[in-house]
This record gives sequence, C-alpha cells and structure tokens, in this order.
Amino acid sequence: MAHYYFDNAATTPVSPSVVTAMTEILQNEFGNASSTHYFGRQAHHLLDQSRQILAESIHAAATDEIIFTSGGTESDNTAILSTVRAYSDRGHHIITTAIEHPAVLQTMAYLEKHGYEVTYLPVDAQGLISLADLKAALRPDTILVSVMMANNEVGSIEPIAEIGRLLADHQAIFHTDAVQAYGVLDIDVQRLGVDFLSISGHKLHGPKGVGFLYARNGVKFVPFMRGGEQEHKRRAGTENLPGIVGLAQAAQDLAGREKANKRQQLLALKQEVIQVLTAQGVDFAINGPDVDLAAPHVLNIWLKGVPTELALMNLDLRGFAVSGGSACTAGSLEPSHVLIALFGEQAPQIRESLRLSFGSENDLASAHELGLAISAVAHDYLQKNAQTI
Repeated sequence: MAHYYFDNAATTPVSPSVVTAMTEILQNEFGNASSTHYFGRQAHHLLDQSRQILAESIHAAATDEIIFTSGGTESDNTAILSTVRAYSDRGHHIITTAIEHPAVLQTMAYLEKHGYEVTYLPVDAQGLISLADLKAALRPDTILVSVMMANNEVGSIEPIAEIGRLLADHQAIFHTDAVQAYGVLDIDVQRLGVDFLSISGHKLHGPKGVGFLYARNGVKFVPFMRGGEQEHKRRAGTENLPGIVGLAQAAQDLAGREKANKRQQLLALKQEVIQVLTAQGVDFAINGPDVDLAAPHVLNIWLKGVPTELALMNLDLRGFAVSGGSACTAGSLEPSHVLIALFGEQAPQIRESLRLSFGSENDLASAHELGLAISAVAHDYLQKNAQTI
C-alpha cells in the first residue's frame, strides 16, 4: 500500500540538498567553532557563512542578530524569558494571543505563576486578532507583546507589520513566532518592526533540533542557556554545525523565486483537495481564513458529522497521514485550543476537524487521492451511522 504524507505543519522530510550539505560536514568538518586552530577556524567559517545566509533571508541589519538555538521552542522561550528578566523594572504586563503555540502559552502560564499578568487577545472566526483589541490592552507597564506570524493549525496570518507600527512608540518588546511562516512567506524584520523572531529548521525541509532566534541589536538580552561564551555570550553550548549548515541550505533552497513558486504549488494542492471534496458532495467547511488568505501550506476542514479520531484512524489505514491539530499536543484528549478560540468550547468543529498540511514532496495526483480518501471516509461513516439510527 502506498503511503502519503500530509502533515507538513508538524514536520517536513529533509530535502536531498540538505542531506548532502550535512553529510559533507559530518564527514569532513568535525572541529569545534570555538577552537583557535585550523579545524576550529574551518568550523567557525562555516558557522559565519550560515549566519550570513540566514540573516539575509529575513533582511536582518547584521549577522550577529542571529542566535542559533535547538529550534522553535527554545527560541520562543528565550525571547520571552529574556525580555521579562531584562525589563522587569519597567512592568510585569504581557500581551499574547489565545492561539499561540504551546511553546509560548506554556511559558506565559509559567510567568503568571511568578507574578506576571498576561492578557490573551481573542481571535475572530478567521483566527485573526483585532488591532483595536491590542491597542486597548496596551498599558504603560506592558513590557512584551508576543503574536505568532502564521498559525500552525488554521493558517491565519496575523497583521505583524501593523502591530510593529502600533508598538513603535511604546516600550513593549515585540516578539513573533514565525516557525510556520519562514519557509513559505517573505519575511523582512525591518518592515515588520519586530525585536525578536523565532525559527525552526524542520518546518522547511531542514533538520530537526536546530533553529535560530533573531534578536534586534539594541534590545536588552539575558541569556537563557548559560555556560560557555558561544553565540556572542548569548547561547551557551557547542554549536550544532551540521544542523546549522543544513538549516542554511534549506533557507537557500527556498530563497527568492523558489519561495514564490512553492507558495503557488502549495495553494494548488489545497485547491485540488477542496475541489475533490466539493465534487464528491462532502459536507465540509474551511476552518479559519479563506484558502488564498491563509498560510499556503495549511488547510483545516470541518468534516461535518465525522469524529476527528475516527477520520484520522481510517485515513491512516488508507495510507494518508494527516492530523487533528498541533503535533505538540498529539496523544492528548484535550480539544484544540485554537479551534476553541475560533468557535467556542461547544462548537462541533472542535470534535470534527482535520488539519491537512502540504509540502514540497506532495503533488496534484496525491492531493487528488487525499480528497477522494477523505470523501470515502466521510461517506462511509455517515452512511453507517444513518443506518444505525
């Protein structure tokens, strides 16, 4: 039986070019970038080269604004915890949204237990915050605003540049989790006006266990990891050189026109699934923004009357890997906090939705087959359920 992977928002397969780049490092460049001898200098050169590539990919003003981390979770934690430690003398109020990744929400919950007040902005049915709500929530003692760029479950794209302009004359530090945006959206940190931005390599066909945090020069920074003096004394620990080179290669693969081409490819895949479901008479609705307004790789659908767990199991048996929400809460019986924020705790969407997420390895033929498989699962369940009533 053939198997098809449509869970790219959880993780992506590593691209051949990234494997080649990492293999070269693993075989030939074993030096520690902190060493001063030839082998260390070679490693340090590759580290600097990768940092340059990644800085340019987000239009950072300087290469030293890139801090290598173990991934999105560490980058999110570092940005948030660094800010509250550095600016606690200015206040203890933080603003975020109700649909953030657990790496942000769990950190906020931790801070609430330690004397910080957190405002969670609501979202509308499209998964978008209101700038008016944000403006109303801002206070003189607000020290941090953390709003994700693209949501990992429904694909909503928040108005980051507008938020940046709103905060331009406020003391609050501005952080955005761009983990789901980096491989598919154009990012210019100067235009966006962010102070911190989080990235993870495995969402764009790079390796797991590596990412980076953009930290704008001039923003106070308190290290999250302590030990050696790596990363300009901001993140201790010997750098993961093979992973960093792999991340830089993945970023290069998606630079310029290639990223625009990928967006068109991903949009076409989503449209193909929707067309098949419509043609097959499936009763469904799109959760969150319209297809062309969402992150191009994420499609969340309400499969009306079909329990999520049953749909997931039957699609897996047919060879199709999709999800019911964030992979970081997989195995939990808790409903999606994102869908609750959009529709309320009692809405049927909470128990009857699927997240389909697409990547470079998917094609129109497999997307067509996915649409047919979802249609078959839905029709089979509803027909059997009707017969038992």
